[in-house]
Amino acid sequence: MSACCDHGHDHGPPPSSDRYRLILWVALIANAAMFVVELAAGLAAGSVSLQADALDFFGDAANYAVSLAVLGMALAWRARASLVKSASMAAFGIWVLGQAAFNLATGVVPEPMTMGVVGTAALAVNIGVALLLYRYREGDSNMRSVWLCTRNDALGNIAVLAAALGVFGTGAGWPDLIVAGAMAALALTSSVQVTRHALQELRVPA
Repeated sequence: MSACCDHGHDHGPPPSSDRYRLILWVALIANAAMFVVELAAGLAAGSVSLQADALDFFGDAANYAVSLAVLGMALAWRARASLVKSASMAAFGIWVLGQAAFNLATGVVPEPMTMGVVGTAALAVNIGVALLLYRYREGDSNMRSVWLCTRNDALGNIAVLAAALGVFGTGAGWPDLIVAGAMAALALTSSVQVTRHALQELRVPA
């Protein structure tokens, strides 16, 4: 994880370019579609890491919608939107930890082939979105939260593929649970980063 922007950084005018707006729309549609695909696959395969990734896609789609709503607004409003998005990251992390604990207690072993195929498709989508957003990764807290969500998704997809290999090789569900726990930790860490950055921006005089 890279650190939040320095105190006193000049954030400049609010991002409102047509290109950035179009990228957010592409990201929103792609994430909403992958939420449906991964949720269905995760439930069918019994994979908590796929279900976690699906929920992350849903949260990101909502985050992109919020970002579009505040695009071009004053810094304080964008910072408040970032706080909402950081709360959704934290909620995602807590939910995943609970779901992993449930699967551990019930001894569910996921189906690795479905995990691998769907995880690969999700990775391709997130790499494409991440490449589009890369140039905006060092903007205000709102832009940074969008970048972090997308980057976290790509890392999560790679982890899901590793979990699929682990489940396939061991015949056990623990690789899936370990990856789900790591994804939860990533979401919680990013939530803290975005919250700190947004609070710094709210202290900046209008």
